[in-house]
Amino acid sequence: MNPFTLVKIAIRALLRNRMRTFLSVLGIVIGVAAVITMVAMGEGSKQSIKEQMTAMGTNAITIMPNQSRRGGVQSESTEMLEEEDVIAIREKATYINGVSPMVSVGGQAIVGNNNSPTTLSGISADYLKIRNYEIEDGVMFDDEADRMAKVCVVGQAVVRNLFGGENPIGKTIRYKNIPLKVIGTLKAKGSGDFGQDQDDVIFTPYQTVMRRFSSTTSIRQIYANSIGEGYAAKATEEIMNILKERRSWTKPTDPFRVFTQEEMIQTVTSTSDMLSLVLTAIAGISLLVGGIGIMNIMYVSVTERTKEIGLRMAIGARGKDILLQFLIESILISLLGGSIGIGIGIAASEIIKSVMNWPMSISITSVFVSFGVCCATGVFFGWYPARKASRLDPIEALRFE
Repeated sequence: MNPFTLVKIAIRALLRNRMRTFLSVLGIVIGVAAVITMVAMGEGSKQSIKEQMTAMGTNAITIMPNQSRRGGVQSESTEMLEEEDVIAIREKATYINGVSPMVSVGGQAIVGNNNSPTTLSGISADYLKIRNYEIEDGVMFDDEADRMAKVCVVGQAVVRNLFGGENPIGKTIRYKNIPLKVIGTLKAKGSGDFGQDQDDVIFTPYQTVMRRFSSTTSIRQIYANSIGEGYAAKATEEIMNILKERRSWTKPTDPFRVFTQEEMIQTVTSTSDMLSLVLTAIAGISLLVGGIGIMNIMYVSVTERTKEIGLRMAIGARGKDILLQFLIESILISLLGGSIGIGIGIAASEIIKSVMNWPMSISITSVFVSFGVCCATGVFFGWYPARKASRLDPIEALRFE
């Protein structure tokens, strides 16, 4: 029988039972739309995190005390970072073009009647280069001239929260009852790699924090910048060797952890990939349920049209023609549902992006794969009912009540 004739017959059969066809199509629509939306959500989150972490500095290297687990409890290395470590790295490392310690304290920043819970971070001038910060107004403090000076540089969130958006240069912020004069403001950066506001920062010389606020000689973290993207591994090895040499370290374990921004990006990306896979698998269950719905409807259709099948066979229709007829009906349901589902999935992704401000990235691959899966679903779930119809005995089919 002519394929076009089979398509016309299949369309007429589907239109005779509009509600049944609609419900079958709806199952596929929901499945495809869910898959596209979930994939867009996962891809968008992955790209957003990667962009934010890249903005923090692709060549950045972080040095921290090593941590281990003993009896299920996380413990920190007894070796602590010191100011001398910063000086040694700055003087001896050849694959580094910037190094800065990080010493932080928490508390309330106060200006007049305004106050805001903000972390005060003690750094050196190189930190801005390492973390891609830029001065918008004023100046950055000098590591030598401003040692232990009560000065600070603030982010745009601090400018809004404490100064109402007015120029804060020359004004004073009180932090733990210690006045800090604002000498510069930073350009806006937005959210960071783990959702923190990179503009809600107050930077001051690290010696100021160590001597005036925390009374400590240890440093929590040291940030460095390699001389290029291809030198991160060499810079990491070099830094570890310098730190071990200072301590005459002979133990098999490393006293500190040295990791690059690239490693962090890879770790977060792999975690995001796993999350995307889980979300897609959950959405794929909807598509599976829709396929089972098609199979169920096709079984019902074969049962209802048993006499029609017997009559077609009696006037010369072959088993192959009957099989193709029902298989085409199943594929048409899948393709119609897939087409509508793709449109709804794309629209839902855009709505979520605009209304909820969630990072979404529609994957062209997911669209084509979803459409391909629809075709496969139509063939897979429609094959067995169609095969059953093609094997009916004409005489028994005509007698069916």
